[in-house]
Parts: sequence; C-alpha cells; structure tokens
Amino acid sequence: MDTKTKSLVAPLVSIVDDDISVRRSTRRLLRSAGFRVEAFASAEEFLTSGRAEETACLILDLRMPGMNGLQLQRRLAEASNLVPIIFVTAHFSADEERQALQAGAVQFLQKPVNKEVLLLAIRNEIKDSTR
Repeated sequence: MDTKTKSLVAPLVSIVDDDISVRRSTRRLLRSAGFRVEAFASAEEFLTSGRAEETACLILDLRMPGMNGLQLQRRLAEASNLVPIIFVTAHFSADEERQALQAGAVQFLQKPVNKEVLLLAIRNEIKDSTR
C-alpha cells in the first residue's frame, strides 16, 4: 500500500478482552467514531492474527485467561512493537496500574469506561503517534 493510499485508511484499533459483550460494545462505539476495529478474545489470538504491527492503538483488558494484559504488553515490548496501550479493567489494582504505566501504557481505565474518555484517549494517542 503506498503512502497516499495508507493515509486514506482509518487507523486500526484492536481490542483484546475475554468478555464478548465488552468486545461487541467497544467495537460498535469505535466503528461509529470512524475507526477500523478488530476484536480478539485473548492475547494469544491477537498475537497470532498478524494485526499487531498495523494496530495504531490497543485497548487491552488486564485480567484474562491464559496470557494476561501485562504479559501481552511485555511480549509486544520485547518484539519492539511500541503500540499505544490503553488498559481497561474491572479489577482495579494500584500495583497493576503502576506496572502498566511504568511499562509504557498510556492510560489505565476502570470498567465501565466513559465512552467520551475512551474516544479522547484513543484519538490523542493516534494523533501523537502520527507526528
């Protein structure tokens, strides 16, 4: 895809959350805001999808069966994939928030997430990463 065509394509936001209702509602919200969206039920599914490299922003659940959000964050960093990560969790822990932010996460939000706060965070990160 050439540079001109690439700039016409909406940024890809990937959602990784084991809760199907969260994936569906977040996908609907983001699509209505003009983003391309892919949703994955697990960290492993995201990693094997081939979408990690083109993801402009990752909405990531903290606690999931198998690989958790912090482990996925580490795996991406080890692969030099510095995609902006917004953690969204129902299980708030100050220690986990600190770990996520120290490892480079850009936001750590509690469920249920305010839609406007989430959209603003995504837009800010995508805008910053295109500079």
